[in-house]
Amino acid sequence: MRARIVRYDKYISGLLEADSTETSWQQVREDLLVQIGFFQHERLIHLLVTICFALLAMMGLFLLLIHNSLASILLLLLFMVLLLPYINHYYILENRTQKLYEYYDAISKKIQQ
Repeated sequence: MRARIVRYDKYISGLLEADSTETSWQQVREDLLVQIGFFQHERLIHLLVTICFALLAMMGLFLLLIHNSLASILLLLLFMVLLLPYINHYYILENRTQKLYEYYDAISKKIQQ
């Protein structure tokens, strides 16, 4: 999903930079709305998964504090190893989706002109 949103960001950015009079901005805006919907759904799913892994990591930490053993250390490390990439992925989705909102506003201004 990261590659897709980065590729789509570059595509829309290129269209806005080119500022071609032959571009159907109405069609681009409609397509952008559909893509934003897809990315919002993906963002919501990854937020829920990230929250779950954060809660599991916190429970692993509490387990480590209560029952100091190798198994609880390994469990906490496992959750942390999984949590960090999820946080990074969610961060990318969030920022790129916010950027798509800015593109939507810019395209809407072009249509109104």
